Amino acid sequence: MIDKRALIAHSVYWLFIGGIMGLIMLFSKEPVTRSVLLVGIGYYSVINISIFYINYTLLIPQLLKRYWVYVISLIGLIILMAGVKTVLAVLYRDVILQYNNPKTGAVEYKDLISYMVLTVFVSGFFIISSCLIKFMLDWFSNTRIQRSLETEKKDMELQFLKSQLNPHFLFNSLNNIYSLAYQKSDKTADAILKLSEIMRYMIYESNDSWVALSKEIEYVQSYIELQKLRFKNGAAVEMTLNGEINDQQIIPLILISFVENAFKHGVANDPKDPIRINIIANQKILHFSITNKKSNGNKDEVGGVGLNNVERRLQLLYPERYKLNIVNSATHYTSELMLDI
Repeated sequence: MIDKRALIAHSVYWLFIGGIMGLIMLFSKEPVTRSVLLVGIGYYSVINISIFYINYTLLIPQLLKRYWVYVISLIGLIILMAGVKTVLAVLYRDVILQYNNPKTGAVEYKDLISYMVLTVFVSGFFIISSCLIKFMLDWFSNTRIQRSLETEKKDMELQFLKSQLNPHFLFNSLNNIYSLAYQKSDKTADAILKLSEIMRYMIYESNDSWVALSKEIEYVQSYIELQKLRFKNGAAVEMTLNGEINDQQIIPLILISFVENAFKHGVANDPKDPIRINIIANQKILHFSITNKKSNGNKDEVGGVGLNNVERRLQLLYPERYKLNIVNSATHYTSELMLDI
């Protein structure tokens, strides 16, 4: 597969070199004959291009890690190509070495040693430029690969975190339904039906990376209704919604862990001190808070999975775009989340 970035970089480079050669010929006082075009430009272009790509495609990939072998190879390449150019200069002396002395107007010949030194510098230029282009393109390629790997790693971690949520939620919900069944409650069938509706959202609608905020809130409300079936007189929950709550996008299953935590570790059946959920939203900000009275008799330490999961997902998907504040007082537990949506 052709690397478009490399193709563009090489094309720009050789167009630049061609432009420089064209300007030299344009402002040169020497006549441009067919022999000059064939030998001075044709042969030498092939040699210089060979220097560039021998270093670019062979020496750098194969020998760069063996530093001294690479340096010796470069010196050998420069000497070889300088020798080839010198042989051509001798063979085509009148084309390559001949020039008109501007001071005397006489036809003279360049010193062969000086010409050899010049060819070394020209070869060095193409070697250095091939190194720069190679290193630049490799850096861009490695950066792109690194970003791709980081994205894949992030996606895999998110999938893992999300996969943890479903069993965690299902485990807690089945425990609640088991309690109803154990008590032979008439609410058991309704609880199973409500759980199936919730699981439909979790399995199908929440598979997308983002969901509508309104859908996520409906899911939270369904969960609350499921929890109310646990209690003889229903759960004590006050939920207020304010602002523009419609199709703003949010990552799925991000709010449920706070609500789940409140029911699992708090007192949910005290009408005088209910679980209080407050959601305020506009097109840019979501403010979610939940407060519950702490249950002195609940010593379950397993429930930490949910909130740890939520915070890691926030770190991955809302970097520097969220604030999470947890207040654990003697009597109450409050979670407050601010999101830039």
